[in-house]
Amino acid sequence: MKVLFVCSGNACRSPLAEALLRKLRPDWVVDSAGMRIIIPVNEEIREFLRTEDAEDFLKDNPETLESKKLMDYDLIVAMEEVHKNYITERFPQLRNKIVVWGIPDPYFMEKEAAWKVYEQIKMKVIELASSGQT
Repeated sequence: MKVLFVCSGNACRSPLAEALLRKLRPDWVVDSAGMRIIIPVNEEIREFLRTEDAEDFLKDNPETLESKKLMDYDLIVAMEEVHKNYITERFPQLRNKIVVWGIPDPYFMEKEAAWKVYEQIKMKVIELASSGQT
């Protein structure tokens, strides 16, 4: 199984989901990307992953969708509908490979609210890892 997580800048949501799923499913190919790269991977994500014993699975630098071969993935998880739309405008044939999780961007949230979003991502990743479904 090859899974790609997508968010806006590959700084928060998608690298978090990638790291958690890589830990849970080392037998899968798991990656993440953003629509555009503006900032480095969020340090708060690293802190959250430490509590999950998954920090070693976190990527060092954000990556763009353009750097990925999207056709190679079995499943593309878009954090929001806007991410799905961005992909399908460019690659309409991928529409059936994309699911939307509806995860809000925690980047500008207070820490407590952001950590609730991280927990929401964690639950979705556990569900995906255990059932293969989103």
